[in-house]
Amino acid sequence: MKKAYITHVASFLPNHPIGNEEIEEYIGLIGGKPSRVRSIVLRQNGIKTRYYGIDRSHRITHSNAEIAKNAICNLFEDKKIPQGTSLLACATSSPDQILPSHASMVHGELGNAPMEIFSSAGVCLTSVQALKICYSSILTGEHQSGICVASELISPTLISNFYDPEYEETHNNPDKDPYMAFEKDFLRFMLSDGAGAIFVQDRPEGQHPLKIEWIEMTSYANELPTCMFMGAELSVDEKTKSWKEFSPNDIKDRGVMLLKQDIRQLKKHIITYWVDHIEAVLAKHHIMADEVDYVIPHVSSMFFYEKLNDEIASRNIALTKEKWFTNLTSVGNIGSAAIYVALEELLRTQGLKQKEKILLLVPESGRFSFGTVLLCVE
Repeated sequence: MKKAYITHVASFLPNHPIGNEEIEEYIGLIGGKPSRVRSIVLRQNGIKTRYYGIDRSHRITHSNAEIAKNAICNLFEDKKIPQGTSLLACATSSPDQILPSHASMVHGELGNAPMEIFSSAGVCLTSVQALKICYSSILTGEHQSGICVASELISPTLISNFYDPEYEETHNNPDKDPYMAFEKDFLRFMLSDGAGAIFVQDRPEGQHPLKIEWIEMTSYANELPTCMFMGAELSVDEKTKSWKEFSPNDIKDRGVMLLKQDIRQLKKHIITYWVDHIEAVLAKHHIMADEVDYVIPHVSSMFFYEKLNDEIASRNIALTKEKWFTNLTSVGNIGSAAIYVALEELLRTQGLKQKEKILLLVPESGRFSFGTVLLCVE
């Protein structure tokens, strides 16, 4: 039976950390006015600093593909991909373009030998999807090593210029519903740029390689509505209307291409279904919660950090926050890259011991999907 090991983990965070008071210096003021929701959102999410791949003039300093490339190069001391690496799996929710695929563009930036590539589409869970591609490919013997990278460049979409047309339309027309602050503006103070990369091999290498015990994912889209979306609108019956159905003017004036989230659905479903998933996969693999030493939960906000802990505690699962590790407050919510970046910091700072178990927990609110990964220190 073949096995798969994580032997290197690296991250790349563009430019320098940006404090809360600087945010609108980078992403601008909608309608020339400070956001009404900014202080509320920042107080709830607990984020103190984040990273942007843009400067104060709204110029992009790093493409998404470049951010991914830098994280991959940081995996190796000489910044070069080892010969024989034949698989590249890329995750993102914010590619630089619709076509070609994100993986194609990352591979082009790397400029290394020909290799098999995969792009996973979605939101935060794309990181787990990419990891499972490498994991499964090594278990089947198709590849001996592979690179997974998850990267985000969301900040250019948060710039005020993209929000101004809808702001003007909303405030100049009394018949319009001024919902922007609740559906769109709050996300401008939630998200960050960056990348994390993982090198997966069929043999253990290095001081503390991590054996991938299993990877599980569950989608509840069959029973739950769309919650986070981009390039679409939600109708009153919770059906999505694609950007392809709008006129060019409507796309601009209605902010169709902006990232949006239905907070009501998020609060109603995310925690309950997340813990349902956790319970199910632990039972499937006959893992007792008290066997786990470290838990990395990808939470978008410290508000949900506490909510998740409360739900786990209420079900008497021994995975409460005493075991948790998060760097959300210092790096921000990096979407798909968050779990890799947190794992890199855990490995670098916590002095792990042989046989310790690490549980990665990743939710995705796009239409409610969840992933769990169990790792064991060799």
